Amino acid sequence: MCQAPQMKKSHSKEIKQKIPGARIAILQARWHCEHTDRMVSACREILNRAEAKKIKHFILPGAYELPLAAKMAAKSKRFDAIIVFGAIVKGETDHYEVILQTCIRELGRVMYDFEVPVIMEIIPVHNIKHLIERSQGEHNKGIEAAQAAIEIVHWRRGFRAGGKKIAKRTV
Repeated sequence: MCQAPQMKKSHSKEIKQKIPGARIAILQARWHCEHTDRMVSACREILNRAEAKKIKHFILPGAYELPLAAKMAAKSKRFDAIIVFGAIVKGETDHYEVILQTCIRELGRVMYDFEVPVIMEIIPVHNIKHLIERSQGEHNKGIEAAQAAIEIVHWRRGFRAGGKKIAKRTV
């Protein structure tokens, strides 16, 4: 039986499934990298512990370029999942909304068009304090991104094997 996930105040670093040999692309926007670097680091640590084989890290100019990079990574068919990190901080104009909505729409399109999981951790915040809170310690969104990638890669492997190995809910 499925249970709705609870809103998390912290993220577990516990590895419940392994994904040996998995190939993961990490795409990161350069803007606010002093914070997203911590997310990427936490993500890589967990993916390595889950036995991902190849983790390729690409740095892009900004969040707006992430969907194109994700499309290129997906189109290459070299990755089992794509994890996208960025931060969009609300300023005085509506630029924030344009970038955020474009990223959400286009990353979703990449996932559905190419059938490659795209884990989106583009954090929209109203101030840097909120970004700092989501990039440190047990609240680090990199942990959540890695856990989501592990779960969906594991599920897809079972699904492709005819459903015999599809994991039941482990959370």
